[in-house]
Amino acid sequence: MSMLFDEFLKYTPKILNVDLPATHAHLKMVPPKREELIRNTDFTKIKPKKAAVMMLFYPKNAQTHLALIVRTSYNGVHSSQIAFPGGKVEEDDIDLQHTAIRETHEEIGIHPNNINIVRPFTEVYIPPSNYMVYPFLAYSEKELDFTLQHDEVAGIVELPLAEFLDDTILMKITMQTSYADAIEVPGFKVNEYFIWGATAMMMSELKETIKMIL
Repeated sequence: MSMLFDEFLKYTPKILNVDLPATHAHLKMVPPKREELIRNTDFTKIKPKKAAVMMLFYPKNAQTHLALIVRTSYNGVHSSQIAFPGGKVEEDDIDLQHTAIRETHEEIGIHPNNINIVRPFTEVYIPPSNYMVYPFLAYSEKELDFTLQHDEVAGIVELPLAEFLDDTILMKITMQTSYADAIEVPGFKVNEYFIWGATAMMMSELKETIKMIL
């Protein structure tokens, strides 16, 4: 289902009144062993660090697209993964929304004036790095010119909304993770990339929410 961006904008106010599917949507993108880990985590004891990310829609050739980034390759748990622009909370950040906007500006060059926040979505915990990640849904009314922060971002994935809402991009692959040597992991196949883990969990909630309002 293709969707012109002008048409998409008409639907965005409805998202404010939707009860987010939260954990129900997240768990569709979680392997069984990871689900058990999440359910048994006592957040009062571990005190996770905080980060915020931006789920940013924008027009490209009049069609609605979602911006994702390719993380650079480095010696760390999130090396070369597909993610939303964002990062950890800094001391100067006013709130989590400010973190998401600042990081989006720093990582992909989108000025805060061009980012219209719709609402926060449900936070996702990442056990390997002990981060609680807070996603924000936003849109830009203009086509975007990306300026990458090359030490952190290797590239941009521009995902058309029509492709995002198509269930044929949902799949499972067997892979090695931080908690299992060979486990079947659910995710999204976008171009040559397989998106899994926390980003896939956020995408699952976003996808279900958009389908509720269309």
